[in-house]
Amino acid sequence: MSVFNRNEDDGFSRDTPTIIAYPELPGTASGNAEYRLEESIGLAAAIGLDVIEARHYRVRSPRAATLLGGGQVDELAALVEEKGAELLVIDGALSPIQQRNLEDRVKAKVIDRTGLILEIFGERAATAEGRLQVELAHLDYQAGRLVRSWTHLERQRGGFGFLGGPGETQIEADRRMIRDRMARLRKELSQVQRTRGIHRARRKKAPWPTIALVGYTNAGKSTLFNRLTHASVLAEDLLFATLDPTMRQVRLPGVEKAILSDTVGFVSDLPTQLVAAFRATLEEVTSADYIVHVRDIAHPSTEGQRADVLSILRELGIGENGEGDSPPIIEMWNKCDKLPFEEKAQLSELAKRTPNCFLISAQTGEGVDQFIEQLAARITAEGIERELVLDAAQGDVLAWLHSKGQVFSVEEKAGKLHIIANLTPRGWGKYDKLYPHA
Repeated sequence: MSVFNRNEDDGFSRDTPTIIAYPELPGTASGNAEYRLEESIGLAAAIGLDVIEARHYRVRSPRAATLLGGGQVDELAALVEEKGAELLVIDGALSPIQQRNLEDRVKAKVIDRTGLILEIFGERAATAEGRLQVELAHLDYQAGRLVRSWTHLERQRGGFGFLGGPGETQIEADRRMIRDRMARLRKELSQVQRTRGIHRARRKKAPWPTIALVGYTNAGKSTLFNRLTHASVLAEDLLFATLDPTMRQVRLPGVEKAILSDTVGFVSDLPTQLVAAFRATLEEVTSADYIVHVRDIAHPSTEGQRADVLSILRELGIGENGEGDSPPIIEMWNKCDKLPFEEKAQLSELAKRTPNCFLISAQTGEGVDQFIEQLAARITAEGIERELVLDAAQGDVLAWLHSKGQVFSVEEKAGKLHIIANLTPRGWGKYDKLYPHA
C-alpha cells in the first residue's frame, strides 16, 4: 500500500529527492512554521526521504484548485525543476482535486501530510493487527483519490446482459474493489478487537492497576517504558519509532504488580482515518486505571503538543481532568536534562505546585524514582473499604468485586452475605452504576 509504488512508472524509493512545503493557513497559530517544518523533515526522514528543500508559505486565501496561490505554485514548480525533485510533500490537507492539479503544475509526485503519515505507519507496523489497521486507513484515504489522470482509469470494462451496455469504467471497478477489501479488513479487525477485549477482560479479573503511557511522538515514552520495566522496546530519536502497543508488568512499592502499556505516539493533524483504524489499539488507553502523559518539556512547541494529545484523547472520550468515568491523567515533563539550569529550576518549582505533575528525565532517571513512589502511594491510598450486605443469590456481584478489587472477608448470616471489600473510587463508581440495588 505504498504511495511510492502506486504504478510502475513512479519509481520512487527511500532516497527520493523531496521538497517540503508548509502552507500556513488563516487561523493557524503564528510562530509555529519553523517547528512545523522541522517536524515535517523528521517525518520524511522517518521513511528515508532525501529532503533537499523545505519552505514555508503564508496562504491568505486558500485556493479551491491548488490550496496555494498561483505565484506560490509557480515558485514550487521552478524549484522542483531546479533541484531535480521527484516528490513534493505539502504539509497540510489536500483534496483529491488539489493534489491532482498540483501534480499537473509542478510535474512531480505530490502527497499531503496524511499520505506521508500513512506511509510511515505502513512501513513501521510490525504486527498483523497493525498492518490490518494501516491498510484499512490507507484504503479509506485512497478511495477518494481515484481522480488521477492515469489512462487506465478512463477505460471501460464490458457490461453484462444480452446487449452488453456501456460497462464499468476502471475507476468504478477500482472503487468497488477498495470497498470490498475494506469490508473484509473491518471484519478481520472486529475479530482482533474481540480477541483484545478478551485479553483485557482477563487482565481486569486480577486487581492489578493498569497504566498507559501516551504522548506526542518522540516525547520519550518508550525510553520511560524501558526504564520502568527493564524492557528493550525500540527507543530512538525518531518520529513514530513505536507503533504497536507493548505491555509489561512493573513492580511498584507496596503494589504486588501493575501493568504498563506503551502506545503509539500522537502528532498534530493525525489523520482521522488512523484514529478510527487504531481505535481498537487505543482502547487500551481508555480502559487504563491511570494515564501518564509524557511531554517533551524542552521542545519549543511543548504546549501545542500537549493540546494535540488532549484533543485526540477527547476524541476517545477521555476528559482532561479525569471527568466522569475517565482515568486520571498524570503529566510527566520529560527531557529536563536538556533544559538550561535556570529554566529547569523554575519548572521544578512549578511542577511541585501543579497537581499530578512530575519533572523527569527518562534518559538519566532524574525524578523517576519520586514518580514511582508517589504513584504507588496513590494506588494504595485510593482504595476505599466498604462493608456490604448482599443476598446469598447475588454471587455475580461477589464475583465482580473479586475481579475489580480486594475482598477481605465473606460471612454468611441468615441467608445474607456480609462482605468487606476494597475498591478504588472509580471502581466503587462503576459498582454503584452496575448494581444500584445491591
